[in-house]
Amino acid sequence: MSVPSRLERPATRRGLLAWALFDWANSPTPTIVITFIFAPYFARGVVGDETRGLELWSWGMAASALIIALISPLTGAIADAAGRRKPWVGAFTLITFVATALLWFAAPDVAWIIPVLVLVMLVNIGFETSMVFYNAMLPDLAPPHRLGRLSGWSWGLGYGGGLACLVLALFVFIMPEKAPLGLDDVASGGVRVSALLAAGWLAVFGWPMFVFTPDRPSARLPVATAVARGWRRLIETGLELSRHKQILRFLAARLLYIDGLNTLFALGGIYAATAFAMDEKQVLIFAICLNVTAGLGAVAFAWLDDWLGPKKTIIIALACLTVCGSGILIVDGALWFWILGTALGTFIGPVQSASRSLMARMAPPEMTGEMFGFFALSGKVTSFIGPLMVGTLTALSGNARLGMSVIVVLMLAGLAILLTVKEPPARSAPE
Repeated sequence: MSVPSRLERPATRRGLLAWALFDWANSPTPTIVITFIFAPYFARGVVGDETRGLELWSWGMAASALIIALISPLTGAIADAAGRRKPWVGAFTLITFVATALLWFAAPDVAWIIPVLVLVMLVNIGFETSMVFYNAMLPDLAPPHRLGRLSGWSWGLGYGGGLACLVLALFVFIMPEKAPLGLDDVASGGVRVSALLAAGWLAVFGWPMFVFTPDRPSARLPVATAVARGWRRLIETGLELSRHKQILRFLAARLLYIDGLNTLFALGGIYAATAFAMDEKQVLIFAICLNVTAGLGAVAFAWLDDWLGPKKTIIIALACLTVCGSGILIVDGALWFWILGTALGTFIGPVQSASRSLMARMAPPEMTGEMFGFFALSGKVTSFIGPLMVGTLTALSGNARLGMSVIVVLMLAGLAILLTVKEPPARSAPE
């Protein structure tokens, strides 16, 4: 499958596979660092108080999300003006790699509270900003009639990467009574080495995208010119966006339900540890089950996206997410948490991948790149609000369940707005 477009060379099957493999490469980073391993370790091992740990972690995620919201639109506009996307992916991936690897030194001591929060914020900023440019490559790589499948399958591959890395972390470093390489003699060494595993995974599987996947040609602009054009392009696109009310409505809906999902990713592991007394091993096993169902859901719903359309796919997935999420906040038994939690995973990937394909369908052909810039912004500009609300509500009430109810409210609000969006008919596939 090749796409003759604005690329420097045609996108071959090897280039598309390398692009999807990058999702496999970087997915373990948020899975291990942001959600399932370092969040519970930070609360229990570093802070020593789970409720206080949830508050601090929430505020750290909120601060990093605010920084992402501030820098992503401008850097995206500058990259559009300069042409190439891969250098930006590489620069922010390098930040992610270094900050993740440095978490190996995070000892279980309160002296590490601030350093860990700073490093985790850098991990989140580097990862999320690199994904802005990575996702912006998709419209050039995939033709409209295959966008849903390529988007969904790459997301499924990402969940597979997170799953494989979690399995290694669990069965090689954390579960054995005697960890390899003398790690059992180091304070929480089996947990901390998972950061090195995630960083190494990113390096080993991430490089093919930079070699084999085509990019837009460079506009060969001086840096100052690229910045100036980026600012101008950002303003012009913002003014143009006001004439596309359906797109604005969709972006508003996505802003809310993606904020809910981002909050779930950031705080899900630490909530499981706090509300259901799950230790690191149990959290990891749950994460593995979640990644299995999420990957299967992303792949399966990719076909549903092409059949029913992305809007209906998102509506179905969001409705199921709110039902499962509400159940998790109500139940007390660990068994019901496992049942509802693994079921919830099935609908996470489809919401993300179908949102990306719906934007591709709604964006005017001559404004696809610019519209995807605002698509990225809608997933970041308020992403600090969810963690901030969870942390604040938890601090005021002393109840983690009440704090996490913010996630369900955000997804329901996004679903309500999405129901009012008019989905355009699918564009004809090229001959």
